[in-house]
Amino acid sequence: MSLDYLDFEQPIMMLDEKINELKRVGVDTDVNVSEEIVRLKEKLETLTRDVFSKLTAAEIVKLARHPKRPYTKDYADRLCTDFQELHGDRHKDQGQEIYSGLARLEEQVVMVIGHQKGRTTAEKVRRNFGMASPEAFRKALRLMKLAERFDIPVVTFIDTPGAYPGITAEECNQSEAIARNLLEMAQLTVPIVCCVIGEGCSGGALALGVGDRTLMLQYAYYSVISPEGCASILWKSADKAAIAAEALNLTSDRLLSLGLIDTIVPEPLGGAHRDPDLMAATLKEHIIRELAELSIMDKTELVNARYARWLSYGSPDRS
Repeated sequence: MSLDYLDFEQPIMMLDEKINELKRVGVDTDVNVSEEIVRLKEKLETLTRDVFSKLTAAEIVKLARHPKRPYTKDYADRLCTDFQELHGDRHKDQGQEIYSGLARLEEQVVMVIGHQKGRTTAEKVRRNFGMASPEAFRKALRLMKLAERFDIPVVTFIDTPGAYPGITAEECNQSEAIARNLLEMAQLTVPIVCCVIGEGCSGGALALGVGDRTLMLQYAYYSVISPEGCASILWKSADKAAIAAEALNLTSDRLLSLGLIDTIVPEPLGGAHRDPDLMAATLKEHIIRELAELSIMDKTELVNARYARWLSYGSPDRS
């Protein structure tokens, strides 16, 4: 599988290519290169650990946007069984920027709702690159209310560069759709576990992010604005995005220290795209654990705890 190495991964790529070349030599000739391959693989692991232990905020943003990174559907396929996709806001549109449906997580029925960016060019256009329209947010809300009616927990997957900013979205009242989701999610009487799996940017992320627990993958980011957007406002130049990324405190470790997320979910060495199956299995364990803890709370206790949790954000005690 081509890994589409990022710029800071170039030393890793060169060593990986050397290992692959040795493997081809071993197949094409009688030369025994197995010991050298083992040695280089050990060196590769050490190098990868070293590179990923020193990532800057800007490099983590690049990793969160990696084209091979697992998306919502990839996790739903690996985490769940009996997935039944549900469509539409019942007023205007299918809302395909958000992938959603009922599924089984082990023995627990859950409502899965998450941004979906798309892989191929055609799918990216159809999914609007994961930038949700008002109709997509209203679809998500419809399904949350459906889950509440049948006492089904909600699991959201956040992965968006932001809500769609086009004129058609504004004509359909984008800001109201996001605000309505915030209000309704705050009052939902079923457990909500939110998972930031890639980009968690702006109101487009928060519209699926008001929950009882927030899990964040190690190399995801969560921010009020993209680094490029921030740099364009403050410095009138997107070239300052790396500086903005550091200032925004958007990485998982920083957000955990501020009390804005609950758990960092560790990724496989090199990022989630290196081993999607392992990543999904790890995330599944965390989601099941959180749902088990939330399921023993009665509805009033659940809603009150969620309300108090969100009111506490920004207070000195959270950090």
